Order: sequence, then structure tokens, then C-alpha cells
Amino acid sequence: MYNTCIHCNKPLGSNEVVEAFPIGRRLAFDSEKGRLWVVCRKCQRWNLTPLEERWEAVEACERLFRQTPMRASTENIGIARHGEGLDLVRIGKPSRGEFAAWRYGDQLGTRMRKQLLWAGTMGGCVLVGASGVLPLSVVAGSAIAIGAYPVLAWEYLRPVVKVRLEGVSDGGAVAPSQVAGFSRHSLRSVRLLPDDDEPGFGIEVSKGSRRARFPGEGARRVAAALLPHINGWGGSRQSVQRAVGEIEAEGHPGRFVSHVARLGYRNWRGRSGNIASFPLSTRLALEMALHEEQERRALEGELRILEQAWREAEEIAAIADNLLLPAGADAFFDRHGKQG
Repeated sequence: MYNTCIHCNKPLGSNEVVEAFPIGRRLAFDSEKGRLWVVCRKCQRWNLTPLEERWEAVEACERLFRQTPMRASTENIGIARHGEGLDLVRIGKPSRGEFAAWRYGDQLGTRMRKQLLWAGTMGGCVLVGASGVLPLSVVAGSAIAIGAYPVLAWEYLRPVVKVRLEGVSDGGAVAPSQVAGFSRHSLRSVRLLPDDDEPGFGIEVSKGSRRARFPGEGARRVAAALLPHINGWGGSRQSVQRAVGEIEAEGHPGRFVSHVARLGYRNWRGRSGNIASFPLSTRLALEMALHEEQERRALEGELRILEQAWREAEEIAAIADNLLLPAGADAFFDRHGKQG
């Protein structure tokens, strides 16, 4: 049984209510389809459980949900909070748009609030230090301004996401050399490019004049990990609905990603495939499509991929950041990159 979020590698917490599944502080479940998710309270993303015990846990969640006063509900989705503090989200038969609004609404709103808080704090430090509006001397104010820049540089250059590069392993432990750390700076260079092989797209990341390209399963893993950070400012419910419409227009989440790769969006420099320059609804749709495709594959019998993702999440979380950057970043590009 795993305790770490697949997506952000943070602890999922525990509960003392669902005996068959004591992991998580918010559980979402679909009794008809037998699906159970643990919602990470840190990043608000949904972790599909690959455990065989999930049927017992789903039945327990259904019983608890019926015994617990409702907090909010629609015709197809309801949320209730148990006295112990566990949140239960019951999924009925929602449309794709309604399900997406519930599933992605909280996490996108949380991202926006965090970004506004961070931007306000950093901007306040610089403005206060530069203007000296507080009862401080000009020298002290200048010192505060100067001191803010290392904080900004650290936030910009530190690894915000860690990804295993070697695909699904044979069960061996994850080594630091197999993990790449991506900073906010590197997110600006991420490109989605068409590829003739499965899954129909590749991911390219640049560092200076060097570029690393990830094809196949590696492209899926890197894209799914980086897109939530590229979409760091979140989006409104209207943006979510537009994103859902884009996926439905293509008819299949997997086909949608390769379709966008072939569109050749160009940024202001004329460079194609730069994800940060895509329309917001398209970026959100890419993130949603990649996660839905991962769950579809898991539910169709590839549970070993999901099992491995949970195990790797815990091992990656244990790898210290200083093993990855700055030295690890150079080693990563030495292994996977090329000049020019």
C-alpha cells in the first residue's frame, strides 16, 4: 500500500475510517465502475488506486457516504465529510464536463491562489526594499531588495518536478541518476513535437544550446509531470469546459495529444511546439488528456504501470534535491541531450 502522491510526491495522509484503505484524507469513488481515487490535499490531483482491495474500500466508502450529512451535491456527484475529517466524493453518472469541473476545479483554483500569494510576497519584498516605504533607512531598504533576488533565483532555478526517465522498470529501486529535475526556468523551453512512433508525439526540453528529446513512454511521463507546472496559474471553470470541448472534438484523449503536436503552434519567435505559448484551454486539455489516458490504460489491464508509478513516487520523494540540481541537470543533459 502506497502513501505518496504520484504527481507531486507529497504524503497523502491517512484516515481511521475506511479500514480496507486507511490512506488519504479525501477519497473519491465510483461504486458502479469500482474506481477509487485518493485526492492529494497538497496538489489536489486524483491518484487512481491500482490495489485489488479497492472493491472492499469502495463498498465501505458507499456505506459511510450514506451515513454522513451531505455538504454539496449535484444530480451525479456529491461530497460529504465524515466526523473524523475524511472527505468522501461519490461519483455517479456525470457528463465529461461535469466530472472535469469537479475533478480539476479545485486543483486549478488552488494553483491560482498559490501563484497569487507567491507573486504578491515576492513583489512586496522587492517594492518595499526598493522604495523604503517602511520606517527603515534607505540602506536597510536596499538590503531587503538585494536579499530578495537570491530568493527569486532559488525559486526560479530549483527543481519543481522530478521525473524518472527510464520508463517502467523491472522492479529495481530508483537511482538518483535515473531521475531528472526540471526547474521553472526549463519549463519555458518545453516543446510538444509530432512523432511517427507510439504515442504520436515527443517532448523536447532545452538548456542553453543543448536539447534533450523524450519519445514513446518517456514523452508521456515527462509531459504528464510538467504540464501542471506549465499550467501553474490554473484556470477558470469556463477554461475547463473549453478544454473538455477540445478533447471531445477529437474523440479520444490519446489522439488529442498527438493532434495538438501536429498543429504546430508557434510562439512569438516563430518556434513551433512551445507548450507555454499554446492557448490556455489547449494546455489544460493536454494535461487532462494525458491523465485520462494514463487511467484508461491502467483500467484496461496495464495496472503494473500504475503500481510502478506509486512505488516510484515514494522513491523519488526520498531523493534529495541537491542530487539533481545544479550538478544533476548537467548530467541529465549529458546523457540525453545533444548540441545545437
